[in-house]
Amino acid sequence: MATIRVRDWTKEKINEIRDAESHSSHDSVIKSLLKDRELAKFAGESAEPAGEAPSIGRDRTADRAIEEMAVVDELSVPDNGVLFLWCPNCAMEIAHMNVDGEMNVSVLEMDCPHCLTNLDQHAIVSIDIGYPLERKLVEDGLQADMKTCVVDYWDRTLRTRAENTTDEGVGIEQLVWQFGRYAREFAWEWPTEVPAVGFEAGNTYRNTMTDGYIDVVEPVTGNRNALNSFEVKRYGLDTDPADVEPEIMDSSTIVDLIVTRSLLLEVQSAPSIERPDSGSEQSE
Repeated sequence: MATIRVRDWTKEKINEIRDAESHSSHDSVIKSLLKDRELAKFAGESAEPAGEAPSIGRDRTADRAIEEMAVVDELSVPDNGVLFLWCPNCAMEIAHMNVDGEMNVSVLEMDCPHCLTNLDQHAIVSIDIGYPLERKLVEDGLQADMKTCVVDYWDRTLRTRAENTTDEGVGIEQLVWQFGRYAREFAWEWPTEVPAVGFEAGNTYRNTMTDGYIDVVEPVTGNRNALNSFEVKRYGLDTDPADVEPEIMDSSTIVDLIVTRSLLLEVQSAPSIERPDSGSEQSE
């Protein structure tokens, strides 16, 4: 029978349950908890006692892409008062935190000790104890799930900002810059069905509001901590980009397109994604 590995800093609570319920081992405690959780799902009830919030509680629980994962910014009630924090870039655990009661994270920043990526509450992932971690590690599916979780959170967050007219423009622009920086650093192949969160030189985007295309040539400003303006070519479906004069698209226009979820990525530049056919396509 497979053994469930338990970290030293979780043993205290598990030992309490083992002694109180006369379990034979740590494995028995955890399997019993997970079994109770599954039975509660079938019964249409919550596995937690009445009056307590469910594990990984959030305001937008029903909208999550991965039930047992959350980006820390939208986490309100950690499972059993413990946060298991993971880096979505290298798929390694980076820290654990004890939390009493509900939490409201305004700022949380740390460096991943494994890949040295600087992360904040908009990128750090919390994984619930109910997530099938060992199976996902064996199947090599953990990082894909974290990517799905983070991309979904970014998309929902920007859609919410677009609907909230009280948000200040400066705050939105900073958020767009931050999401775009993470997407670039993580070097993720961006899902074609999800509107872009960044704006990168070498990429081609389709503006779903106009059905036109935008080739991003190069940045024309050198901002280190804010979104740049870019030289671009905008053209229609039946237009040859070579016949189009470049123009400058300022950062506020780019922010509007991203926040309104209007840009779909058509062509992603290297090294974020390898395109084995790109050479033959360009030569045609």
